Amino acid sequence: MSTVPLTLEELRVAVASGEIDTVVLALVDMQGRLQGKRFHAPFFLDQVVANGSEGCNYLLAVDVDMNTVDGYAMSSWERGYGDFAMVPDLTTLRRTPWQPGSALLLADLRWLDDTGPVVASPRQILRRQLDRLAGHGLTAYAGTELEFVLFRDSYEDAWRRGYRELTPANQYNVDYSLLGTARVEPLLRRIRTEMAAAGLTPESAKGECNLGQHEIAFRYDEAVRCADHHVIYKNGAKEIAAQEGMSITFMAKPNAREGNSCHIHFSLRDSDGRSAMLGDGPAHLSVTGQRVLAGLLDTMRELSLFFAPNINSYKRYQPDSFAPTALRWGTDNRTCALRLVGHGQGMRVENRVPGADVNPYLAIAALVAGALHGIERELELPAECTGNAYDDPDAERVPGTLRDALGLWKSSEVARAAFGDEVVAHYANQAAVELAAFDAAVTDWELIRGFERL
Repeated sequence: MSTVPLTLEELRVAVASGEIDTVVLALVDMQGRLQGKRFHAPFFLDQVVANGSEGCNYLLAVDVDMNTVDGYAMSSWERGYGDFAMVPDLTTLRRTPWQPGSALLLADLRWLDDTGPVVASPRQILRRQLDRLAGHGLTAYAGTELEFVLFRDSYEDAWRRGYRELTPANQYNVDYSLLGTARVEPLLRRIRTEMAAAGLTPESAKGECNLGQHEIAFRYDEAVRCADHHVIYKNGAKEIAAQEGMSITFMAKPNAREGNSCHIHFSLRDSDGRSAMLGDGPAHLSVTGQRVLAGLLDTMRELSLFFAPNINSYKRYQPDSFAPTALRWGTDNRTCALRLVGHGQGMRVENRVPGADVNPYLAIAALVAGALHGIERELELPAECTGNAYDDPDAERVPGTLRDALGLWKSSEVARAAFGDEVVAHYANQAAVELAAFDAAVTDWELIRGFERL
């Protein structure tokens, strides 16, 4: 078996030998999910490699249930719900060992009339920010730490039960517990080894605090590759769990206990590949590093829609928890939104605000935009927080609801300057659609409190 990722020639050999018979071409939608097509491998080689494929442009204009909704300029009934081009990115081609006989690669989206890329596509949004960063001679690196809760119920059983009274894979807090994680090590091991065989670089797995909660960490990498690996892992982990008759949720707050975080580690490197953030300033930060942190703090509230994109995202932010609400920075301080970690060339900032429901392309794009805001405006870094950031009465806070975040996003000059009016309007509409759906829903909470007693 060849190494991964696959070259095109290696794919041709594997298809000719019958080792690979299916190629999956996937795009990333607004919610950070993989959507696309499975191709008969010879057809993919004969036609799709050279010509790409097409997909309905409603894939970037639907809600989480795939319902067509109003308000998107690029896709609507009035515009006929046409196609966009799915252009294979052959550098992402890889085997998917959890689906025998299959390979997978990601697509970039372009308009069929060749007017350019689809600017609202998450991968393109990140690429645009990285191009801006390259103008300063800098490259972004990132790592995402995804937590999930594992249940012993299948996805189908969970659906039939209305996601109630499910059985978590662990019955007690297994944070760092080797005994507790051994209960589910067969599944965790399968995810780690099969992701490695798909070209990802897993580092470790550990238990977390919620019942059945775990985290698998992957190697820090160049920003687009990090986001690509994030979405492949997230989709693949769900598929592997399903094959084992189990289910995984990456909801930010699946129940009243601890939520699922997605801490994002972030740093910049110069043209020589060395840290642009390491220096002789406070906490060993360079002038660039200080401006990066200052920019991230200054833009966090306005860009929070890209860090916390769903109604449920904001349920995770609770007082005196490891989901920070105080927009402060500190060295190895988990009460701060921005935690400075690592040593020497490995020094980086950990953004602790995002939950596991985040779209990694959008979140990393927001980090790059915030960093550039600080660099270009030469912002001064506020004093370091050395105590409990929750107790700081002067600290700004993460928005409390999606509605608050939407208002900040729509009025943000930083967002418009970084992403453009089209992207701001597109993702504002996504949030507005979610809010309207939630406002119209009658929840279990309302029924329990009001059915008899009101």
